[in-house]
Amino acid sequence: MTKIRRPSRTARALLPAAVAAVLLAGCAEADEAPAAGAAAPTSPAVTVTPPPSAGPAPSGTKGAAAAAPASGTLLVADFGSDTVTFVDPARGSTGSVRVGTAPYGLALGKDGRAWVATAEGVAVVDTAGRRRLALVPYRTDTGPVTTGEYRGGGMGIALSPDGKRAYVGVNVPGGNGTLEVIDTASLKVVDVVEVGRRPFDVDVSRDGSAVYATNHDSFDVTVVDADSLGTRRVEVAPYGTEGGLGSWLKPHYTAVRPSDGKLLLPFEGERLAVVDPATGRVEIESMTANTHQHGATVTPDGTLLAVGTGPIDPHEDRGPSLTVRSPGGAERVYPLDGPHEDVAVSEDGRTAYVTGGFTRDGYWDGISVVDLGSGEVKRLAAGSRPLGVVVL
Repeated sequence: MTKIRRPSRTARALLPAAVAAVLLAGCAEADEAPAAGAAAPTSPAVTVTPPPSAGPAPSGTKGAAAAAPASGTLLVADFGSDTVTFVDPARGSTGSVRVGTAPYGLALGKDGRAWVATAEGVAVVDTAGRRRLALVPYRTDTGPVTTGEYRGGGMGIALSPDGKRAYVGVNVPGGNGTLEVIDTASLKVVDVVEVGRRPFDVDVSRDGSAVYATNHDSFDVTVVDADSLGTRRVEVAPYGTEGGLGSWLKPHYTAVRPSDGKLLLPFEGERLAVVDPATGRVEIESMTANTHQHGATVTPDGTLLAVGTGPIDPHEDRGPSLTVRSPGGAERVYPLDGPHEDVAVSEDGRTAYVTGGFTRDGYWDGISVVDLGSGEVKRLAAGSRPLGVVVL
């Protein structure tokens, strides 16, 4: 991917003092001196936990007996393999299930079934029995099944609030992607809608009336009416679209704000695009991490978490991090060791789980467990290039 320089760095001048005051500087370059009067960067304690010596439990697809996962167990999509892996946040992997080539996004239903977007189709996993129940093939022609960053097949995936529909963004190499609609009872694709290029993320409104496909390579979000399947394109490009397919400055992941249903898309640790999906209006707020950002999620109280993968330009940008942004806009930035991709939060809101898979080179086979109170970060070996993550 060709590196395109930002048209300007004016976003740094837009930082509100209240936000800047709570920033914990993340992995700044050694030759970057802090501003006069600024607090010294605060780095969290980091510990490393190896895999359990006894090894992971056998895969559920081999017919081995496995205990149902305890509450708080993580499930990660192993983009570097053909499995999903169960992870105990205290000690690491406890078993894997084969699902299909290069799994990417995950969605968890209230019934305990996980829906996994792979290069071959959407896998349905019984998380209690640890076995794959089905593989729903795509209706979209994505070419040969391959692996890697640009592989065809499913990327983002989400469930309707009532659990009756699964929506998966399907990448078609070299062209526009599609949103495929799966009936979760019959396990069949019932509708297909064209969206933008490389739908990294898929989200659903809280009332289920709209589906949002975040399309990386076309600088946009496709808003899909869940009933009529009519579509509207909303361009989300706070840095412009200069550079086209070669630009780094594109949307990646979206979080739906609980309070008003607006879409939150972080860019570069500098700009937060707040999109009103009803009107298409995009407002820009400032952010503080100054790092290339991918995964995003939001808690029920409106706290946004955004994953920083690292610098585009090491001379200007800071390293990998996790930003935690309050509903009022105050941010705390937790430095991380190495690129990461996606994030989930514990039920009590005290711990974040950040996957180390990353869609580009530089990934690692594990997750970072971040104590959001103390700032302590524990690196935990888990899975194979894990991307998507959910808490069971």
